[in-house]
Amino acid sequence: MPATGKHNGLTDVPGIRVGSYTDTQAASGTTVVLCPDGAIGGVDVRGAAPGTRETDLLAPENLVEKVNAVCLSGGSVFGLAAADGVVRHLEPRKMGFALDDDHVAPIVPAAVLFDLGRGSDFRPSVDGEWGQAACRAADSGLVQTGCVGAGTGAMAGGIKGGLGTASVVLETGVTVAALAAVNSLGSTINPSTGIFWEARLEMDEEFGGRLRQPVALPGPSPGKPGQNTTLAVVATGAVLNKAQAKKIAMMAHDGMARAIRPAHTMFDGDIVFCLSTGRQPLPETDGFFAAPLAPAINELGHAAADCLARAIIHAILDAESAYGMTAYRDLDRR
Repeated sequence: MPATGKHNGLTDVPGIRVGSYTDTQAASGTTVVLCPDGAIGGVDVRGAAPGTRETDLLAPENLVEKVNAVCLSGGSVFGLAAADGVVRHLEPRKMGFALDDDHVAPIVPAAVLFDLGRGSDFRPSVDGEWGQAACRAADSGLVQTGCVGAGTGAMAGGIKGGLGTASVVLETGVTVAALAAVNSLGSTINPSTGIFWEARLEMDEEFGGRLRQPVALPGPSPGKPGQNTTLAVVATGAVLNKAQAKKIAMMAHDGMARAIRPAHTMFDGDIVFCLSTGRQPLPETDGFFAAPLAPAINELGHAAADCLARAIIHAILDAESAYGMTAYRDLDRR
């Protein structure tokens, strides 16, 4: 039977490290997913208000195959500066696209969410040092979650958002995992029942009895253009090419749309990156179609969607009330 990985997080995928930098006064931060040996990358953007860097590079028809890191940050458009620090951290370590025998160009796709006006100043003082600090903190152990990194100042459907993660080891032995910074216009909780939309997906009692059923939600967020966004990274140790990674990113969005309703709105910049560290070959299946890996891709995409939905719930469960936003744990019972 499928089960969660050792850490129930993105770092259960071999070859992945995660680190965060948090500025509590600014109510913002940065989370970096490092791939020291590189990883095949794909991306799918569904929200109408994205803030991104280097995402076009991940298109299957484009040159570069591997990325060295993915940078997720608060700070809206200003948060893209954090990726500069990730590049500066990787370059002297020779992690990047080889330019010649001595020089590399680190490949660091990035995406940002809106948390402006939630800290001491309207605009957080995000710069390259945020990205460098997140890189220095990165390791392959337990992932910090809740009000940390890109989830520090996040708000989800009128309550406190945050950073969450989850993983699953499939019966084939392949690991699939997800990381999400949840700052959504839509709610993770069904307003009619007061229960998480996707609470049914819990594995191995991972939510630890923290599901308070039911809860009373505050009034719906009015929503303003560009002031939301859920950022996500799904990853697997399976061998994928860029087109397959793109497809899994697309399928993973189904988990976001099930766990957050509505998702992919005009006010969200929802995005899913997919990373493959290429440690485990996929099983092939004989059959009529000349696509022997298709069933395995189906299984990975479905697992990625479920992992992302679970990661989104963890983000809300692990968040604490802050910056005038009430966390799930402090909501009144109905």
